[in-house]
Amino acid sequence: MSDKNARPSGPVASERTPLKARKVSFSWEDTPLHWIPGDPFATHTINVLHLLLPAGERWFVHVYRQVLPHIRDERLREDVIGFIGQEAMHSQAHDEVLPHLRELGLDPTPYTAQVDWFFEKLLGDRTLPPGRARHWWLMERVAIIAAIEHYTAFLGDWVLNAEELDRRGADPTMLDLLRWHGAEEVEHRSVAFDLFMHVDGGYRRRVRTWATAFTALVFLWQRGARFFMENDPTPAAGRASFKDFYLGGQQGVLPSTGDMLKSVPRYLSRSYHPSQEASTAQAVAYLATSPAATAAATATAEVTT
Repeated sequence: MSDKNARPSGPVASERTPLKARKVSFSWEDTPLHWIPGDPFATHTINVLHLLLPAGERWFVHVYRQVLPHIRDERLREDVIGFIGQEAMHSQAHDEVLPHLRELGLDPTPYTAQVDWFFEKLLGDRTLPPGRARHWWLMERVAIIAAIEHYTAFLGDWVLNAEELDRRGADPTMLDLLRWHGAEEVEHRSVAFDLFMHVDGGYRRRVRTWATAFTALVFLWQRGARFFMENDPTPAAGRASFKDFYLGGQQGVLPSTGDMLKSVPRYLSRSYHPSQEASTAQAVAYLATSPAATAAATATAEVTT
């Protein structure tokens, strides 16, 4: 795991890397419903990503396209454009898992409809007059994305280091999807925060929107895990509970509850910067060996030659 004890103050310049979207693809026909063998709860808790991310990351892209005219720093603009490309690809890759779940007898449509409503209606564009009100709502959403990205980077760092998933024989295709995505979340972990600091940076807004994002993520995640467990067609699935989540973290098949809670004061620290978290070198090293990422790189090279 990356060292989280000694943290520098402010941005770490060596952690920045140029961003590019990798046009990955995955084949799901051999992936079982419980892709962590014998553990429906851990499987479905992670499967919630496939429900949340397509709508959430489409929303990220939509908001960032609106904020591009407000960016006055060319390097940051370049990072935001790279971020948009990666997030669009993440949304597509997770969306493509959903038909496979339906084929296995678990239709996620009732829950994804709720997630779509959350991002498109509750957090979507509002009919506001031009000027302060419209600008306020744009800045509020930029700050919410920065808070969410703190947790997507946390999860990316976790899955890159979750060796227990390998020991349990987790499906290699699903692991590659999660680790490719996690590695890119670590790669671009500073972009959302840097953008927020560039266009607004208010500390009270950072705290307020962190509370909004954290509450929404916890609510949607537990609701998604319950949905999957209640609709799993196999009799061994059981029910979702916080105790199971805590135990999964203790066993290493899910993120540790303690580590998640410790990440809160770090984000709320006035000296916080995402580059202090995780390791770009580790992320880049995984992307250099990821089956999906290397296949995408080979295909791109063949097209350009």
